[in-house]
Amino acid sequence: MITGSCLCTGVSFEISGPLRPVIACHCSQCRKQSGHYAAFTSCLDADLRFTSDATLAWYRASANAGRGFCKACGSLLFWKADGRDSISVAAGSLNGKTGLKTEGHIFCADKGDYYDICDGEYQTAQW
Repeated sequence: MITGSCLCTGVSFEISGPLRPVIACHCSQCRKQSGHYAAFTSCLDADLRFTSDATLAWYRASANAGRGFCKACGSLLFWKADGRDSISVAAGSLNGKTGLKTEGHIFCADKGDYYDICDGEYQTAQW
């Protein structure tokens, strides 16, 4: 069982199933919302259980996905594509050691010009 929360703990959750390796997203939306790039793992919807969601809010940043965040502290928490049975979870929202590793980078064509990607993991221009 992996647990996680936002900074103020108004949104807290448990994940009971396996997590995908972390993917770093450099798209302009992730950069705008997080202030840099965003690192997400994912799990099946059925494996995610909220222990508190009093401050959870969703923003429709595109026609086909929503972004979950805490409306109290502003923490970026989730990305959810319409019609999928999985949800992306911000890796930084997870508590304690996860054993996860970053496996690659997406939307690298949109990355900021103030940093380089030098970890040797795959890089794609889009998704």
